[in-house]
Amino acid sequence: MEFYVVAILFLLIILIVASCIKIVPQAKAYVVERLGGYQGTWSVGVHFKLPIIDKVAKRVVLKEQVVDFDPQPVITKDNVTMRIDTVVFFQITDPKLYAYGVENPIVAIENLTATTLRNIIGDLDLDETLTSREVINTKMRAVLDVATDPWGIKVNRVELKNIIPPAAIQDAMEKQMKAERERREAILRAEGEKKSTILVAEGKKESAILDAEADKQAAILHAEAQKERMIREAEGQAEAILKVQRANADGLKMLKDVQLDEAVLQLKGFEAFEKAADGRATKIIVPSEIQGLVGLVRSLTEAGVRDDVLAEGEARRETAD
Repeated sequence: MEFYVVAILFLLIILIVASCIKIVPQAKAYVVERLGGYQGTWSVGVHFKLPIIDKVAKRVVLKEQVVDFDPQPVITKDNVTMRIDTVVFFQITDPKLYAYGVENPIVAIENLTATTLRNIIGDLDLDETLTSREVINTKMRAVLDVATDPWGIKVNRVELKNIIPPAAIQDAMEKQMKAERERREAILRAEGEKKSTILVAEGKKESAILDAEADKQAAILHAEAQKERMIREAEGQAEAILKVQRANADGLKMLKDVQLDEAVLQLKGFEAFEKAADGRATKIIVPSEIQGLVGLVRSLTEAGVRDDVLAEGEARRETAD
């Protein structure tokens, strides 16, 4: 019997000692009270407490925590009632203040968030509320961080999760957005048509410029071809005149070389008259050109005779000498 009593007492002692050994895990802290008063804060590691006298009053999580609050009704500056739900990111920095600062920290943060949100939204109208989320988040974080500092809580971030305006406002906003989209579409269509018209006009302008340039080049080429043709015609005419003059000169030279007498010249003149009359005229009109030609031949003949006479006299004079 005594053995069982001793064994039971030994087991009780072991249980009591085991209960006095506490291991604090990572990212947590224990607030310990002794006889109802604050004794200390245990951090990570193994700790011992006195049985019955000491107790762990609060187990605190030191990691960053997220609290999603229900939508809160707020009124804007232009008297529009909407519902906004917020998300608060906070972290416990002082376990003692967290344990003894406020009765229910989460409820306190929720109420503080609601009142702060109403104060900030009350100074903004509907449009500013919908477009100033970053400003609202910054103001709320600053206010909550200062207010929760005596509770050992640091507010890291505050986000407006959702803004829910009234149904009538939502319909009006949707109509406004639809009208805005239609206006932008009309503007884009008009700009597209404008650019298209400009491009077509520029294309016509460039086409006209190219056509004018082509006409200019064609006119230049045509003028150059005309010039070249005229030059060649002039050269041909000049060459023909030169050949005629050479032929006349050669004919005169031949007449001079054959030493025609006056009887032959007269006979040739009569032949020319006969060809001119052609047997069909009663009157013979001697052209001035024929008269001139006859006179020229006669002159050349006389000149040839004189040259022969002079040459013969010169030869006799030399013989006499």
